[in-house]
Amino acid sequence: MSLSTITALSPLDGRYAAKLSALRPIMSEYGYMHRRVQVEVAWFIALSDAGFDEFKPLSTGARAYLLGLVKNFSEADCAAIKDIEKTTNHDVKAVEYWIKSKFEARPELEKAAEFVHFACTSEDINNTSHALQIRAGRDQVVLPGLDRIVLKLREMARAFADVPMLSRTHGQTASPTTVGKELANVVVRLQGAVERIAAVKILAKMNGAVGNYNAHLAAWPDFDWEAFSKKVVETHEPMGLGLTLQPYSIQIEPHDYMAELFDAIARSNTILVDLSRDIWGYVSLGYFKQKLKAGEIGSSTMPHKVNPIDFENAEGNLGLANALLRHLAEKLPVSRWQRDLTDSTVLRNIGVALGYTALAHSSLMTGLGKLELNEQALAADLDASWEVLAEPIQTVMRRYGVAGAYEKLKEVTRGQAVTPEALHGLIQGLAIPQADKDRLLAMTPASYTGKAAELARRV
Repeated sequence: MSLSTITALSPLDGRYAAKLSALRPIMSEYGYMHRRVQVEVAWFIALSDAGFDEFKPLSTGARAYLLGLVKNFSEADCAAIKDIEKTTNHDVKAVEYWIKSKFEARPELEKAAEFVHFACTSEDINNTSHALQIRAGRDQVVLPGLDRIVLKLREMARAFADVPMLSRTHGQTASPTTVGKELANVVVRLQGAVERIAAVKILAKMNGAVGNYNAHLAAWPDFDWEAFSKKVVETHEPMGLGLTLQPYSIQIEPHDYMAELFDAIARSNTILVDLSRDIWGYVSLGYFKQKLKAGEIGSSTMPHKVNPIDFENAEGNLGLANALLRHLAEKLPVSRWQRDLTDSTVLRNIGVALGYTALAHSSLMTGLGKLELNEQALAADLDASWEVLAEPIQTVMRRYGVAGAYEKLKEVTRGQAVTPEALHGLIQGLAIPQADKDRLLAMTPASYTGKAAELARRV
């Protein structure tokens, strides 16, 4: 059976393949191999500039050629490396051999070929490559996805800032809010989550087999290898990697920054789970309608249904993403002694975790774009819930020292239908100033929204 979108084992590369085109070049095996070539080339060029008599600075042409190997890296190049790996049974060594094969008929590079992968352990190449992949996945896919959701929710928050809505705390009618304010709450939460994700420093180490520059110093004992490594890691691309040096490590970079980042992404996903469930509930209550699409079917047997499938899909995929992200965050910082390989296969699933996250972002944007506010349903719900005005009435009573204010309102409102006439009769009999009576008499559930509209417009 050939591999295609209908035979793929993972739905990310099957049913949902088209929605993840932005992530695939970054987090795939191709993306991983591409970054390995980038790291090897950056290290090689930097070595030529280190001042060693044995490796003179490369010519402008040689540099351009090497950087071209990175810039023009193709699927065919990746396949060629995989073919070499069939013999070496070692993926990083296959990259080294592939780069050296590209030196043929180029005497300047052939002469310096042994400086490819010089003094490096495989993990020097792998951890930096993963760091480059993770940075790109975060900056090019995850953060833009969240930014689009924040922008859409902000637009909705401001558009619906003045539309009153009955709150439900513990599933019971509660002090009214506005639709915009409830969406603004999510905007503020997501903004904080985005800031935490963006603030994580992406670290990398290039310090040899167990983090002590052993081989480096064996070759050139008097050279400042730590400063050199820092320069390669932190110099901006393409001459460096544009990452942050991790100065202390065992054979592997400790992966604490990964745990921090994956935890931060998982927290953003949890906020989106909360949003998905709330919108689902508001659709169920009729607060939102969903735009109809010609030919689309909501139920195979119930023609009237338009299911909130986008929010359900988002919730499900966010759960899958978080299961993976939390395992990554818990597992990756743990390594037996100076190295074990349990992280290697796990790291290859970062793209899967980010894939489910990106898929959920896509579903949410689709779902949010289908929503239409049903102001009639919102107004009817409010008009059937006059009991929520017990709160302002008893609060004003307490302001003026009316004894047992809370208890009196509880007797009138708890567990029974409350009419405006009953509340107005209660207000008329209160021993409070007439101006406050008039203010309470003019109040309706729809007007009792506090600063909700102001807060919604502020985001």
